[in-house]
Amino acid sequence: MFRKVGVIIAVVSLVMVLTIPFAHAADFPEKDITMICPWSAGGGTDTLARALVKNAKQYFGVNVNVVNKTGGMGAVGMGDGANARADGYTITMITTQLSTYRLMGLADLSYRDFDLLMLLNRSVGVIAVKADAQWQTMQELMDYAKANPGKLTVGHTGAGGAWHLAMASLATENDVEFTYVPFDGAAPSRTALLGGHVDVVPAGVDELLQLYQSGQIRVLAIAADERNPAMPDVPTYAEAGFPSEPISDWRGLAAPKGTPPEVLEILVKGLKQCFEDQEFKDLAAELAIPLIYKGPEEFKQFLDGMEKTLEPALDAVGLLKPLQ
Repeated sequence: MFRKVGVIIAVVSLVMVLTIPFAHAADFPEKDITMICPWSAGGGTDTLARALVKNAKQYFGVNVNVVNKTGGMGAVGMGDGANARADGYTITMITTQLSTYRLMGLADLSYRDFDLLMLLNRSVGVIAVKADAQWQTMQELMDYAKANPGKLTVGHTGAGGAWHLAMASLATENDVEFTYVPFDGAAPSRTALLGGHVDVVPAGVDELLQLYQSGQIRVLAIAADERNPAMPDVPTYAEAGFPSEPISDWRGLAAPKGTPPEVLEILVKGLKQCFEDQEFKDLAAELAIPLIYKGPEEFKQFLDGMEKTLEPALDAVGLLKPLQ
């Protein structure tokens, strides 16, 4: 008799354990979702995040609230996102730096610590100076840099980031030397440029567009094969006399590893609806943010390839120090 009761209790317990995730998924989401942005407010990543989830309640039934957690070249925010409770209520904007931490020996953190949700965009980079700077062209800037090794200061979003690598690769290819100054995002680097604290800032078209349109900065070149419609008078690297393989920035979304598959499915569906929202697309076009959607599997393939691309670029600038 007691043995039968024990068997019944064990079966009931097993059924309860197996059905909890499904019950949880059926109710998800019951409260607001937090999106961690690992870069400062006002930068390109933050702008993209807030624009994406502006109408999230329409698709999820709850709000998606963006929280900025900066520091460590994005590692603080992305690390917090990877270590968050895997229940779907915390998702993270992941960026190019995530592909470099292990390669640079900085942190044991990569996309493998997340369940991937979607790739959002790849940004094209430009090189900018203040509007009243003495350099009118890219050639003048590079000539000055060659004649004055290390005198020009370059504000960027961290060693190994897309814009740092773009500038460092350019310097290596042309035998010039810059002094690099890191910031926790494009917004503070822009402020430093306008304040005269740095001489040059490499950043995304979307991150510098408003300053370009208002005439506060002069954009010397764009790291692309073609000119950008948002900055039609800006020459490409090749047109400016410095042909180089373009290095671009990427941004995407991920959840902590181990998030229930049913919850991931809801997140992917809702976020794709946010991505396809016409208001979001219109705003992205207005801000010159190039959108590229890839679902979880395609995103993983993209990130596999990104690590293979960045490894030789980091090696070329002396930053390749893989974790053992």
